[in-house]
Amino acid sequence: MPAHISVPPSALTAAYTRLTAAFPGLEITQLGAGEQVPRTGGWVGADALAEGGAGLEAFLEWDDAQVLRDYGTRARPDVVASFGLHRYAWPACLLITVPWFLLRRVPRLPVTHVAYDRTAPGLSIGRMAVRPAGFACLPGDPAAALPGARVVADEAALRAEVRATVAEHLEPVLAGFGPRMRRRGRALWGMATDEIVEGLWYVAHLLGEERRAMRELEALLPGATKPYAGSAAFRELTGPDGEMLPTRDRASCCMFYTVRPQDTCATCPRTCDTDRVAKLLATAVS
Repeated sequence: MPAHISVPPSALTAAYTRLTAAFPGLEITQLGAGEQVPRTGGWVGADALAEGGAGLEAFLEWDDAQVLRDYGTRARPDVVASFGLHRYAWPACLLITVPWFLLRRVPRLPVTHVAYDRTAPGLSIGRMAVRPAGFACLPGDPAAALPGARVVADEAALRAEVRATVAEHLEPVLAGFGPRMRRRGRALWGMATDEIVEGLWYVAHLLGEERRAMRELEALLPGATKPYAGSAAFRELTGPDGEMLPTRDRASCCMFYTVRPQDTCATCPRTCDTDRVAKLLATAVS
């Protein structure tokens, strides 16, 4: 579908509204026909990150300063780049996966159609401006009559659209970040797999639909779905009182252990199951 097609905001508004209501740290603005993707102030275009030049350098200066400010130490340049990619890719994937999960609509978002500003005050993640270049939907969807709609056959075909659309957006971004991260190929796509799964899993928990999201993500990423590396990889652990605690095995490592070795996340490949249970129970209590 040509990238110049403008999608009416109404096709996606309900999904983005629910997302930001549940997770107010992220703000999403849909751009209409003729509106330019913002490039000034705190905004950076996804295409500028993909180019890997001055735009990416300025973007990563924020991560470098944040680590020094919060932890009193400097992270390695490759670790800074890993943090920066995560902080962009996590919300960027939500732009695609949340409309799919809530509305069964998959917006197409080339890198030239997305900008990110993480400097906006009062927003823990930041704000994103998007101008979808069409969207896929199922037969019978009322939105199928809207400009930019493309009807696909069934749920399996729609899942394929999610994988292809995320890949279209992230592939050039991964190419921009990759040399700075000293990672290539499978390692980068392992990170992409984790961003898809963990972003939607987290938001679905806030929406009260965690179990459905886990089932949907297992169908979306069952493994052997190139270019992605690994699967949704959910499993359950048992707590001390017999409670079932969902977790997953990440396909990649965010490298935070290089800054705080004692403070790994509950899905980190370096975290044993005993420590995972303790971390999950602590999170539940908090």
